[in-house]
Amino acid sequence: MRIPQHVAIILDGNGRWAKAKGMPRTYGHTVGAKNVETICRACHDMGIKYLTVYAFSTENWTRPSDEVSTLMKLLRNYLATCQKTAKKNNMNVHVIGDISRLDKDIQETIIKLEDATKDYDGLYFTIALNYGSRDEITRAVNQIIKEREDGQISSDEPITQEMISQHLDTRGIPDPDLLVRTSGEERLSNFLLWQCAYTEFYFTDVHWPDFNEKELMKAVEVYSSRDRRYGGVKDTEDSANA
Repeated sequence: MRIPQHVAIILDGNGRWAKAKGMPRTYGHTVGAKNVETICRACHDMGIKYLTVYAFSTENWTRPSDEVSTLMKLLRNYLATCQKTAKKNNMNVHVIGDISRLDKDIQETIIKLEDATKDYDGLYFTIALNYGSRDEITRAVNQIIKEREDGQISSDEPITQEMISQHLDTRGIPDPDLLVRTSGEERLSNFLLWQCAYTEFYFTDVHWPDFNEKELMKAVEVYSSRDRRYGGVKDTEDSANA
């Protein structure tokens, strides 16, 4: 079976999962946060080298204030324990997105976490926080303009796709081979728009808190069955030789 090098996941359905159980949406976010470590371990065990999760988008600030507060509390708790988890699992942790809007203590924790795990190479784990792909691309273009004005880039040098890629938050990270979205929605929701130009998509009705190693394997099996050269599903001969 062909294992993707990089899997990106939109963590969707925490609130609906909780509602179906007669619990508040915040309970779903709590359980969903705990599930992240489960999937990190599963990715490592499968041989997936890169995992990127969409944890908090630029649009999530419009949610009810109590829900946003709960998400920030969960984020603080997760980041506080992530360093120990990363050490135990040899996990390199990186955050993408505009973290300047996050509280100062969260920003400081992120910087410490990235520095403490920078030499680990078991799983490269990226967390998208206050992330929106349109915002990311806009910031990249503005940075290129600034570097031109400062003389770091020649005014005669054309702006290329490679130049834009090198100014994105994900520079140095390979584009996703497989993107998974849980909970039945079938859209990107402003996630990795540039990076997913040639990514395979997998949508499942399973809510994020129930998305376990077995469900991840289903997604990888579907990915492995697809013909990456032409699209569609591999023919019998290709499948037999995969």
